Amino acid sequence: MTEHPTSFDRPSTGADPTDPRGALLRTPVPPRASGSALPAQGGTGQSPPAAGEDSPGAFEHSQPGAEQAAGPDTHRPRPTSEGVPAQPDGGQPGGAPSDDTPSAGVTPGEVSAGGGQAGLVRPDSGSPDSGAPAGAPGPGRRDAPPDPDRRTGQPTAPGRPTPMRRDGDRLRFVGAATRRIARGMDLDEIVMGLCRATVPTFADAILVYLREPLPVGDERPTGPLVLRLRRTDRIPAERDTEGGFTPAPQPEPSELETVGAELCEVRPGSALAEVLRGVRPVFTDTPAARAALPELLGEERDFALPDGRRAILAPLRGRRRVIGAALFLRGPERIAFEADDLLVAAQLATHSALGIDKAVLYGREAYIADELQRTMLPENLPRCTGVRLASRYLPAAETARVGGDWYDAIPLPGSRVALVVGDVMGHSMTSAAIMGQLRTTAQTLAGLDLPPQEVLHHLDEQAQRLGTDRMATCLYAVYDPVAHRITVANAGHPPPVLLHLGGHAEVLRVPAGAPIGVGGVDFEAVELDAPAGATLLLYTDGLVESRLRDVWTGIEQLRERLAATAQLTGPDHPPPLEALCDEVLDMLGPGDRDDDIALLAARFDGIAPSDVSYWFLDPEDAAPGKARRLARRALARWGMEDLTDAVELLVSEVVTNAVRYASKPVTLRLLRTDVLRCEVGDDVPQLPRLRQARATDEGGRGLYLVNRLARRWGATRLSTGKVVWFELNRG
Repeated sequence: MTEHPTSFDRPSTGADPTDPRGALLRTPVPPRASGSALPAQGGTGQSPPAAGEDSPGAFEHSQPGAEQAAGPDTHRPRPTSEGVPAQPDGGQPGGAPSDDTPSAGVTPGEVSAGGGQAGLVRPDSGSPDSGAPAGAPGPGRRDAPPDPDRRTGQPTAPGRPTPMRRDGDRLRFVGAATRRIARGMDLDEIVMGLCRATVPTFADAILVYLREPLPVGDERPTGPLVLRLRRTDRIPAERDTEGGFTPAPQPEPSELETVGAELCEVRPGSALAEVLRGVRPVFTDTPAARAALPELLGEERDFALPDGRRAILAPLRGRRRVIGAALFLRGPERIAFEADDLLVAAQLATHSALGIDKAVLYGREAYIADELQRTMLPENLPRCTGVRLASRYLPAAETARVGGDWYDAIPLPGSRVALVVGDVMGHSMTSAAIMGQLRTTAQTLAGLDLPPQEVLHHLDEQAQRLGTDRMATCLYAVYDPVAHRITVANAGHPPPVLLHLGGHAEVLRVPAGAPIGVGGVDFEAVELDAPAGATLLLYTDGLVESRLRDVWTGIEQLRERLAATAQLTGPDHPPPLEALCDEVLDMLGPGDRDDDIALLAARFDGIAPSDVSYWFLDPEDAAPGKARRLARRALARWGMEDLTDAVELLVSEVVTNAVRYASKPVTLRLLRTDVLRCEVGDDVPQLPRLRQARATDEGGRGLYLVNRLARRWGATRLSTGKVVWFELNRG
């Protein structure tokens, strides 16, 4: 039988086995007798592969008339499953199959020298039909010597990759390698794809150097050109012998293991700079490359390079500039590189460099998106009196880390806190930008102490100013720890769930309302009980709605999950807040992540009535003295006499400033929590400002004393006036 090239250009009988096209021919065999069967493969029991459109090697085909001569049970050749042969280790490292290595389970003697795939065994293989003695060595026997390399005449070491002998092999290899490189999304994946696709099919080792730091887009790099060794890869010293391969012989010590410096600086005008500027790959035996290698590898490692055309230096050029270099190496036991291999190296370098450029741009965009989303959300939740908070945020996917979901907790006057959760349509940068504007607007409106329904109304107007298609949902709630009440207004958002201390979970009945951005609608607020120990859960629709379930089914599953979690801690102890958030997110299945998720949980501790003292003072001259006496009695009742002097002084200054301009009764409230908080309210909207009093001024020193003695202080404008407050540490 005769081997033919995959191009179907049949050579004439008796052609030179070292034909430059790489077609490996065998001497034809006299026709067999009728009814004789084809010889079996070397113990594999499998049908030999045939040369198809994806077959990389030159396989043996039957001569005309052989099909009739074969028996009826003779297997016909079948096309191989891959366009590129398997790697020597029986796998496909990096996704780039080898073009010149035998398949697993086939001995080296059965490999055709043209492409590395197992072909049909020749008639002289020592089989019963071959006519050769049974014990005579032959290519089909495991004890036979390996076939010689048809181009060099030297024996091919078992398990070692053989060179690509035809242009078709190179094209198939480049196609498989570029597909492997193109699959990478980030920098490490692309560089690893280049290494895995190259070793061992094209080279025995590879060194990849990249610019440090890598320029992004059109940025002009500053400073000198510095190359850092990003990744190396080489043929392992031992191979898997279970798949029919024997360990490849390696020099001791391996020359390719000592090549490569970690960092090198490319000096302007140096030999390495000239090679990189030339862009095209070069053999390292050229004078320019030989002079550049010591600069790249280091003077002490240059000796480890193999001699001759066994190394290719390929610059990696991106869209605008050189971003690195790749060094392909072949060991002395393998055939040297050929001129056509420079084209292969150029293709690998070009695809890798462009992929690295795009990966760097993608990484920068992902970083910007991640930073934008992070800054749009609160970095830390505030510590509010009478309530504990926990939150979670999950993007829709790793490749889309921005979205329109947000949450917030805003301290309000009177120890109250506003709880906000919202969802802008979409998962783009535009959605995140709109979300940031709406969140800022909500914070400003909360600072004015507007009712929840008024806050939603102004958010609706703001969304209409941003654009006609800017739609969002929002839920705004205000919790009062003194009154143990919560006021909620909803704008098309999923309703909150309240988990009681005993383990009962209920979905709060809040009017849904229209989404923000519709315009011309009214929002309604409801006031509900918020008992101590209860937990309020605010969330976006990504938690309860997906392709697999509707929103109400998801809400019911959420309610059941909260109730089941509360049963684990008993009726008298609420579940830990952070652990509760994690349990809620665990209800998401593999197909439930269609949208980003914002989650805000609030545990209501409240303030006991015994820790609150509240009075009304008429705006008269005797008000400051009365305020001092009331504060002294409250501190004595709470056992905090050590704070009496400081509290009397500060209360007197703040109340004096309030009654000077107030026309209605002034309020005085003391709250005992982890700190002592004092609040003085009046009907004057102007906020006091801290200023340095002059020596001739009779007043203006009260706030200076408050600023010096208090732990914290502030003033908040209300719809009916303002509140000035300060806090002192207990004990």
